[in-house]
Amino acid sequence: MLGDDAELTAAVLAAQDGDEHAFRTVYRSVHPRLLGYVRTLVGDSDAEDVTSESWLQIARDLHRFDGDADRFRGWAARIARNRALDHIRMRGRRPTVGGDESELTARPAASDTAVEALESLGTRRALGLIAELPQDQAEAVVLRVVMGLDAKTAATTLGKRPGAVRTAAHRGLKRLAELLADGGSGRVGPVAEGEELDALPQPRSRTGSVTSAGVTQTPARTQKDM
Repeated sequence: MLGDDAELTAAVLAAQDGDEHAFRTVYRSVHPRLLGYVRTLVGDSDAEDVTSESWLQIARDLHRFDGDADRFRGWAARIARNRALDHIRMRGRRPTVGGDESELTARPAASDTAVEALESLGTRRALGLIAELPQDQAEAVVLRVVMGLDAKTAATTLGKRPGAVRTAAHRGLKRLAELLADGGSGRVGPVAEGEELDALPQPRSRTGSVTSAGVTQTPARTQKDM
């Protein structure tokens, strides 16, 4: 297991036992990516609220989770996706889904060139461009590149086959590489150390209860495992 994943796995286990510092570590590691994913579903104006609601559910149900870092990211993404779809239904608007899923068959993952083109941009601009992709491609790109999920975990999150997710990510990154042919500046990187994390939802211990229900709605300043 990679160092970052090992740290996240350990932090999740500690947070399940009620360690608030560990939960802050989990939040700091996952929140920027989760927020980016939600932005592709509901747009910029509602992403903070939906992501905050997702963290409240994550904190409430954390004691039920079982798995490593990659499974936790996938679990968190499923919660966020369900919250986002509920939000979209309440607004009376549905996401635009492009293409016919029956066309999606197993293909190689997207090229390194396309990923490098995406990572050459600042986070806001990159997510803005991703949001312009067909919905299936946008979700696949964010889950694979931004959330860092493998194809199997991303497929479970989306309720699709791994081959379909690989294909959607491949097509999405290919299209992004075309859009970014002129280059850009900045880089998608880890969350800044100074990001405010006050009033986080508190984890439920295996024998205790959630001690707080607040989430600071702080925009992620920054955001790998294809």
